[in-house]
Amino acid sequence: MPYKINEKTLVLLNQGKQTKILELKGEIIVEDAINKILEYNCNINGSTFEGRRKASSYLIGASYKPPIIIDEVKEIILIPTHSNKNPNCSWISLQNIQKYYINSHSYVTIIFKNGQKLNLNVCYANFDKQVLRATRLESSLRGRKHKKYL
Repeated sequence: MPYKINEKTLVLLNQGKQTKILELKGEIIVEDAINKILEYNCNINGSTFEGRRKASSYLIGASYKPPIIIDEVKEIILIPTHSNKNPNCSWISLQNIQKYYINSHSYVTIIFKNGQKLNLNVCYANFDKQVLRATRLESSLRGRKHKKYL
């Protein structure tokens, strides 16, 4: 059975046919490709990866590299570093980012809530845009929940 993304998941790093997963208390290597893990997690939460991607695009108006909701109840939203078709695409958990900044190589350093740092070989401006998209998606998700209780 593929890895179940949860509140402790920090990042899924694509390593070809394997995926390196950083969690709050360590890291693991999973013998499944990242796309298989994403599809499995979308399926167990009532959708498909493509369905989640389209829904995110609809909610925030961004069709390229949209963040995706993995678990609506636990508000687990993942941010792609590249197009999901790009073999270098990794997925970052929005809820576990404490802060991020531009490093000396003009790329991004992320500091997670547990203090762990991750240097990403992605443009700071592009990553910042992805985080903003993910927070818009999170806001949309919370807005829908709030309307249910009115």
